[in-house]
Amino acid sequence: MSSALAPGGPGWAASGASGAFRMDSNWLPYHPRPSKPNYVPPPGAVDAHCHVFGPGAEFPYAPERKYTPCDASKDHLWALRDFLGLERNVIVQATCHGTDNRALVDALRASEGHARGVASVAAGVTDSELQALDTAGVRGVRFNFVRRLVDTTPREVLEEIARRVAPLGWHVVIYFEAAELPQLYDFVAALPTTIIVDHMGRPDVAKAVAGTEFELFVRLMREHPNVWSKVSCPERLSKSGPPLYEDVVPFARRLVETFPDRVLWGTDWPHPNLKAHMPDDGKLLDYVPQIAPTPALRQKLLVENPTRLYFDR
Repeated sequence: MSSALAPGGPGWAASGASGAFRMDSNWLPYHPRPSKPNYVPPPGAVDAHCHVFGPGAEFPYAPERKYTPCDASKDHLWALRDFLGLERNVIVQATCHGTDNRALVDALRASEGHARGVASVAAGVTDSELQALDTAGVRGVRFNFVRRLVDTTPREVLEEIARRVAPLGWHVVIYFEAAELPQLYDFVAALPTTIIVDHMGRPDVAKAVAGTEFELFVRLMREHPNVWSKVSCPERLSKSGPPLYEDVVPFARRLVETFPDRVLWGTDWPHPNLKAHMPDDGKLLDYVPQIAPTPALRQKLLVENPTRLYFDR
C-alpha cells in the first residue's frame, strides 16, 4: 500500500465527482482520517460487509438509483483493509449500481483471492451469467426491501431468483427494517437457501432488547437455523451516537452470544447514504470487543463464520 493511498494520506480523500456523476450534496463522503484501531483482529479476519462505488467514469451508476455516492475504488478498499489489520473482504453490490455488477466483478478479479461478493441480479439473468459471477467469486445475491433505497421487486420474482441460485450454493442477503418483518417473516422463512439478514434487521434501539419487535427477529433465527445476521452498522441504528454506540451493543451482543455460529461483522465502508455523521472505521473495529466479549466469540465472528460461508470453496 502506498503512503499516498493510506487512510489519511494525500490520495485517500473521497472524490465528489467522476465523469458525468456528482455526489448528492447531502451525502457524506467516507471518513477523511480514520484512526488506527486499538483492537487487533485475529489472523484471517474478514470485513464481511463493504462496498465499491465506481469510479463512475469507468463503472457508471444506475439510471434508476436513489442516490449518487462519492467514488470509492477497490484500491481504497484494500488500503483500508490493510490499515485496519483485516485480511479479506466481502463486497456487497450497492443499489446505486443496480444490477450492473461490473464494478463488483472487477474488484473480485483484482483481489487475488482475498475478496468474495454478493451480487444483485434481475429476473432474466441467464445460467451462463450466474456461472460467470460464481467464477468471479460471487457467493450470494441481495434482496433489498428498504423502499427509500430501491423500488420493490415482486416477491415471486425474488423467489424464482432464490431457486435459481440455490444450486450454486449461494445464499440470499436480505435488507429490511424491523417494522417490515411481520409482513416478510413467512417469505424469508420459506426461502430455499442460507439467508443473511443485514444489520440485525435494523431494530429500533430505543425499544427494549427483549421487546416484541426484536424478539420476533430472534425467533426467526431460533426457529430457522439457515438464517444468519450481520451485527454491523451501529452508526445507522444508534441514537446515542459515536464512538461507542452503547445503545446498539445489547442487541448485537445478544445475537453474538445466542447464535455464535451464524453472525457476521463488516465495516459497511464507504457507508452509503449517510447524512448525519460519518463513522471512523477504526472506532468501528474497536466496537467489536463490546459485542463479542471473548476471544472465542471474536474468532467465530471475524474468521470462522465468514470463512465457512465465503472462502471454503
